[in-house]
Amino acid sequence: MGLKKRLYSGLKRSREIVQGTLDSFKTPEQWVHQVHEKANHALWFVGHIAVVDDFMISLVAKDKASPKAGYPEKFGMGSTPTGNAADYPPIEEVLDYWRDRREALLAVLDGLGDEDFDTRTPADAPPFLATFGAVFQLGAWHEAFHLGQVSVAARALGMPPRI
Repeated sequence: MGLKKRLYSGLKRSREIVQGTLDSFKTPEQWVHQVHEKANHALWFVGHIAVVDDFMISLVAKDKASPKAGYPEKFGMGSTPTGNAADYPPIEEVLDYWRDRREALLAVLDGLGDEDFDTRTPADAPPFLATFGAVFQLGAWHEAFHLGQVSVAARALGMPPRI
């Protein structure tokens, strides 16, 4: 299996696992449940992954990026989650953006050849995202990293483990 297929598989598989966990969240209170006041919650996680996916798209195919007004402030790096659902856009809107940005990221990946993964990202990209390949590697592990936080909230709410 070539690099492109492995990257695509990682992004798809992480999303399938995440979706299984998120299916347990039903009410706005569950979506913003924090294990403690500084913990990330499921709604912040979904918005955060969408914002980061869009940022990754911007590094590889700027014309395919679609930043959503207000989202970086609520969900970007350095944002602070709150346990108040009214502080966020509607859950379905955030989920739609999350799905859309991953599909766009996969479409950008689909348009690349294995030779493109060594292409340098723009000079202002973070050092750990120096190449197109590094961008796509981040996608799967970043989502899985934050899923661990969401799974703790799910378990605290009495939801069964999904992984």
